[in-house]
Amino acid sequence: MALKKRVKSFAAHRTEIMKYRIIEHTADFGIHVYGRDINRLFANAAHALFDLITDVRILEGTVENRIQISGDDWPDLMVNWLRELLCLWTVEDRLVRDVDITNLSEYSLRAIATGDPYDQNRHSIKEEIKAVTYHQIDVYQGLSGWEARVIFDV
Repeated sequence: MALKKRVKSFAAHRTEIMKYRIIEHTADFGIHVYGRDINRLFANAAHALFDLITDVRILEGTVENRIQISGDDWPDLMVNWLRELLCLWTVEDRLVRDVDITNLSEYSLRAIATGDPYDQNRHSIKEEIKAVTYHQIDVYQGLSGWEARVIFDV
């Protein structure tokens, strides 16, 4: 019994430390995201997306964007969430540092994304992500919290 409790405790601790990991995929790549709860999962997915694009540690968070999206279920909501955030980058040249999720249900999400306008003299781009795909999308509650798998088109 003690071993099972320790394993569960370690798994819960791992979820708090590890926000995401990269998934190798033929021609593309993806992320496996972790969160202690559903809000943290969606926040960590946003962090992972922009952490792959740029060094989020240097972003100051000078601009706010209010985001409201909907979806048919958790996976659809996750794709729509990341697509909306990616749109901030690809259309408006905004890099996101933090997100504050103000309302989240299985069918809708409202958040405030803070970040910076892109400045080529200050920001380096590590990876160009073209799109968030539905390919192998998965959002589920695991033993130690919530997890998601998302594949990007690069």
